[in-house]
Amino acid sequence: MQYIYLLIALAVCISVHEAAHAWVAYKLGDPTAKIAGRVSLNPMRHLDIVGTLMIFIAHFGWGKPVPFNYYNLKHPRRDSALIAIAGPTSNLITAFLIAILIKYVSMPVFAFEIIRAIYSLSIVLFLFNLIPIAPLDGSKLLGLVIPHSKEDWYQKFLAQGPLYIILLIVFDRLIAGVTGFTILGTYLQWGYELTTIGLMLAT
Repeated sequence: MQYIYLLIALAVCISVHEAAHAWVAYKLGDPTAKIAGRVSLNPMRHLDIVGTLMIFIAHFGWGKPVPFNYYNLKHPRRDSALIAIAGPTSNLITAFLIAILIKYVSMPVFAFEIIRAIYSLSIVLFLFNLIPIAPLDGSKLLGLVIPHSKEDWYQKFLAQGPLYIILLIVFDRLIAGVTGFTILGTYLQWGYELTTIGLMLAT
């Protein structure tokens, strides 16, 4: 049953996340994602088969990236950051709405387990995507504070991002094997607890 809950949570959370990227890109003047049918909550538009399988195999996965044309944006670096932050923000909003349901609405156990899975994954996606390494959304936020004189360095950093992500995960696993401590695990655990406290106070 836990796998069923996770699959449902993946379908919901990734669809909300990617659709938010696409919708904000469209509102900022770039129709690329809308033309591709990505302004949609249909999971089939957003789930990547390999990325989904990797969630179960390696506990790390991805959805189909939302395409956008940098040159269609009036303020490319700022608007890229807004498009990027739309994904994690949508997950945080989802978690907030579910926190209200959990706090005030009684429901069958099956329904509770599903929305709890959506709640948990929403927060994990929110936190994980804030890491400032491409292709994660935090890398675009980093662009807001990088001076234009360092543009070449920044673009190179973005291009090499997937390699840095792999190295981070491998290094994290090696550290965990030796010390039992994980950088990513600790960040996600503390972030999850703090976010949950904030959401419960907000509701």
